[in-house]
Amino acid sequence: MRTELAKLVLPLELPGVEQARATASSALGQLDDYILPRWRSLDAPLLAVVGGSTGAGKSTLVNALMGHPVTRSGAIRPTTRQPILLHHPDDAPWFTSSRVLPTLHRVQGGRVKDNTPASRAGVAPDAGAMTSLVLVADPAVPAGVAILDAPDVDSISDDNRQLAGQLLAAADLWLFVTTANRYADAVPWKLLLDAASRDITVAVILDRVPAGAEQEIAADLQEMLIREGLSGAELFIVPESNLDEMGMLPSDAVAPITSWLDQIGSDAAGRAEIVRRTLNGTVRSLSDRLNSLGLAVQAQQDASRQLEADVHAAFADASTRISKATSDGSLLRGEVLARWQDFVGTGEFFRALENGIGRVRDRIGAFFKGQPPPAVKVEVAIETGLQAVIVDQGARACEDADQRWRADPAGRQLLAMDDLSGVSPDFATEVAAEIRTWQGEVMALIRAEGAAKRSQARWLSFGVNGLGVILMIVVFSFTGGLTGAEVGIAGGTAVVGQKLLEAIFGEDAVRRLAKEAKESLDMRCDGLLERQQQRFLSRLGSAEGASDPLVKHLDELAAQLSDLGARDGQRGRRSRSDEGKRA
Repeated sequence: MRTELAKLVLPLELPGVEQARATASSALGQLDDYILPRWRSLDAPLLAVVGGSTGAGKSTLVNALMGHPVTRSGAIRPTTRQPILLHHPDDAPWFTSSRVLPTLHRVQGGRVKDNTPASRAGVAPDAGAMTSLVLVADPAVPAGVAILDAPDVDSISDDNRQLAGQLLAAADLWLFVTTANRYADAVPWKLLLDAASRDITVAVILDRVPAGAEQEIAADLQEMLIREGLSGAELFIVPESNLDEMGMLPSDAVAPITSWLDQIGSDAAGRAEIVRRTLNGTVRSLSDRLNSLGLAVQAQQDASRQLEADVHAAFADASTRISKATSDGSLLRGEVLARWQDFVGTGEFFRALENGIGRVRDRIGAFFKGQPPPAVKVEVAIETGLQAVIVDQGARACEDADQRWRADPAGRQLLAMDDLSGVSPDFATEVAAEIRTWQGEVMALIRAEGAAKRSQARWLSFGVNGLGVILMIVVFSFTGGLTGAEVGIAGGTAVVGQKLLEAIFGEDAVRRLAKEAKESLDMRCDGLLERQQQRFLSRLGSAEGASDPLVKHLDELAAQLSDLGARDGQRGRRSRSDEGKRA
């Protein structure tokens, strides 16, 4: 699963994609920060993260649990900018490595000097505070438990909030601090509901409770916890108290919490149960997130396919229009028609046709025995006319594709400020080069066909290029799409060219040559359009990788994770039951 999440990309701006990206990022972070490290070392000390809202008194509470200042507290918000992890000296090897929270750089901290007030305790945050973790070994921490003072979950700083979420996701145990006047706030409850979904062990610490209101507020909060699926959460009340000159709470205000942590530290079986329950719940929660990511990948795939289909449709229309224009006689107009008529002498060949097809061969012979006008002028006219058609249709396809994408939010995001509504600057040059290559191929077809007909060698020696030009004209009128007066002009001259070629090569050969030449032209035109098309499709990038197998694989992984968490959870419950019976 980690491999899939690490390479997962959701590039298209679709509704809900930001949430999906955040889900993928948090899932990957939780795998690295908690699930994989914890799975590899089930016997490592518990990580208890102290989290909560701004000004809830988290740092003050941590200092009180230790019995002396260890982390900075005060009125400035946010107070905790750099997380501090307190552990028993014997547990140091578990945390000095990158076993947990591997993305945070380790900073070795020391005991605060005696008589240092809480307002100056701890390590002063620096520019790298958000990327580092201060480690402090303190005998006051119960062996088997580490306490991490985290930033505010609702901090005004985005970095603080993100780091707080990362630390809570890496916890085995939460000490969630709230106050008597803020225990119903939305942000804390969002995190508490996440804890419920992970089946994590939570201790809710209700701080600064006014004297006489403890029972009423505690009852209301307990009811809320039960209603939201956190009936097993421990609830501790810290009465509103004056701080001493060191900024410390009275020790008896937190005595129940200290006793609870000491009990957890001394109970190896209890710690193992907390670890297994939290780990199984986190794995099941991860399965749910993977299901949602599968849906997000499917949405990316569908959107990518639609954008791709829009581009293909625009350029397929252009390909169809080019193919039609190069076979229905449309090109046999203007300059091409004028140069063609100069070349063949339309009147003479019409008379030959009128006098009967039997005399065409004689006329052809006379034509080639003389000095026919150079075919190069017709070739140039064909190149110019054909280039205009292809460039025009390519530009229309680009404009169409650009408009289709701009009508789609994902397409607009891919295009950004770039204008792809026209062809690339070198397109006209590419088209001209491709046309010349095709014309050379047509000449090669004529040459190869003439070589097989030795009796016609004297004609071919006079006009390979001329016969090639005639074949091009035949190709351009292949479907005979002209109407009205055009039939008598362009269409008529094309018929003359076809009859001339048939007289030399035979009807079947001419049909085959025209077919090969037309297919080659269509292929080259499609290749030209394909390069323009790729200007759009290349922007889809990794969205094209959102394939059906990937979606299926994510679903399969989600199912396996869910089954793993459920089976391990059942095994843990049976183990607890057996222990109860033995007891």
